Amino acid sequence: MSETLQTTDAAASDADLLAQTAIAVRAAGSALRERFGEVVRYQTREELMGALAANDDAALDILRPTLTELRPDAGWVEDELDGGALPPGEWWVVDPAEGNVNHLHALPEWAVTATLVRENQPVLTAVHLPLTGETYTALAGAGAHLDGRPLHVSPTADLGLSIVATSQARPDEDENVVRRVGSSITAMLFDALVVRTAVPATLHLTNVAAGRIDAFWQFAGARADLLPGALLVTEAGGRISDAEGRPWTPQSESFLAAAPGIHAQAVATLTR
Repeated sequence: MSETLQTTDAAASDADLLAQTAIAVRAAGSALRERFGEVVRYQTREELMGALAANDDAALDILRPTLTELRPDAGWVEDELDGGALPPGEWWVVDPAEGNVNHLHALPEWAVTATLVRENQPVLTAVHLPLTGETYTALAGAGAHLDGRPLHVSPTADLGLSIVATSQARPDEDENVVRRVGSSITAMLFDALVVRTAVPATLHLTNVAAGRIDAFWQFAGARADLLPGALLVTEAGGRISDAEGRPWTPQSESFLAAAPGIHAQAVATLTR
């Protein structure tokens, strides 16, 4: 039976709202999949930004009206580079094309994400990977799932046997942050089994939640990059903190998600 979008009122349960959010990100993902295949060539920063915006708009044309109808009073955030705390109330934090540059280069690592944040806490998220058809969902207090199957982080207890991952600094990032990223990769190359470095962050975090990789870290992360994965990993039994092991918030200057058995080891490596 085909999926159909259904309107929910403000009294609808978060579980119902998550189901409708998942339908919305799948619909937006279908629109992006139709645009995928050939490498998009660009010669200037302006041409690149235009191509990125065209992908964003194709997904937002579906996401914005649908999610606004589901939660009419919720605010809306779609700037993938924004960070920090949100004002009080409910907010949709959306990345319409997470890994947009990969999409333009005909690389498969990209997704559509939508997260509802309530009083600065993520309460539900849906992450859809259009090329595989996978949809990751999490609901605060109710677990994380991949296409309905429960997710659990890795049971590993040895960083030396672990696959870990990070994403690059943002474009035009502060030099100190870039150097910190480089130093952290070097440290992990000594201590972990394998280090993966690629964008986008969300796909690494789905892998942490699914137990495929054991830890992910990033510096100067943005809300749209980290909130979906933070909820997925937490609900799958993982640990979230900043790189120093302190509680993570959207205002934090670093981020670490790890299987509980190696969290302290990862903190020790990143702070060495």
